[in-house]
Amino acid sequence: MYAVVKTGGKQYKVSEGERLDIERVSGETVELQPVLVVDGSDVLSTPAQLSGASVTARVVGEAKGPKINASIYKNKTNSRRHWGHRQHYTTIEITGISKG
Repeated sequence: MYAVVKTGGKQYKVSEGERLDIERVSGETVELQPVLVVDGSDVLSTPAQLSGASVTARVVGEAKGPKINASIYKNKTNSRRHWGHRQHYTTIEITGISKG
């Protein structure tokens, strides 16, 4: 059984016991909204079918993404600008997928 969940503007394919990094969330347990649930030959995809479905996860820890460096250079004006960014993520473990 697996599900496709939507969180942080992205969609992830998850199964029970899997760990993944998502956009930062708070709390010890997280309830994710499924977009698709597949259990063998049963496929739940319409909003009416998914009304009772849920995916639960527990927060395992925090993580950081890769460092992204950027810069701007303008010729003949002595204009230079450098900056960096490192995205913060929350590591979660999927504890259950229910069809409802």
